[in-house]
Amino acid sequence: MSLIHALVARGSVILAEHQAGKRDFSQATQTILAKIPPNNSKLTYVWEQFLFHYVSEGGITYLVMADDSAGRRMPFGFLAELQRRFTTLPSSSSLTDVPAHGMQGTFGPVIAELMDTYNNSPPVDELERAKGELSQVKDIMVQNVEQILSRGERLELIVDKTDNMAHQATAFRRGARSVRRQQFWRNQKILLLSALVGLILVWIIMAQFCGAGLNQCGGKKSEEPK
Repeated sequence: MSLIHALVARGSVILAEHQAGKRDFSQATQTILAKIPPNNSKLTYVWEQFLFHYVSEGGITYLVMADDSAGRRMPFGFLAELQRRFTTLPSSSSLTDVPAHGMQGTFGPVIAELMDTYNNSPPVDELERAKGELSQVKDIMVQNVEQILSRGERLELIVDKTDNMAHQATAFRRGARSVRRQQFWRNQKILLLSALVGLILVWIIMAQFCGAGLNQCGGKKSEEPK
């Protein structure tokens, strides 16, 4: 059992309370209520192995005695809910004439029900819930990072393939230029050979009529005027 004794008081006058254990802590609670200043405050008192947590606001003190193992967040969460429920009561605005334990019948069961809830199945602590949400976000981010990393690997593969294609295209262009150059010189050689063959054919034809040195055709032309 974490929460043992809780109460709502006006100054040192207890308006309503509930005690979950069998041990009587009335003297200890009265001593602590007498020490609480009239201004708004929030504090924890240590007594034996127990902790007395309280919130004082607007002249009303909300106090709970808890085991040391309960820590601080859960008891103060209980006090916040206790204060919220008390301030929503219609009679909470006029408490100056309420005698000691004057609200025991109306608000005592509320304290008992709230203590039972926090002792057996306390609500999710806001800080713990924030930690849980942060943990979920972290897990999601880790998953996203893993997806990004895997996508990055795929992008690297695509980049590698693109680079290979670029190298292949460059090599193809170089090979095409080399082929065109070789084809050009081959065509030039063919033209030269064709011209040479043509000259040889012409020489052969003329040699049949003019002799091998082509001097007979020149002699005939020089004799005709005589």
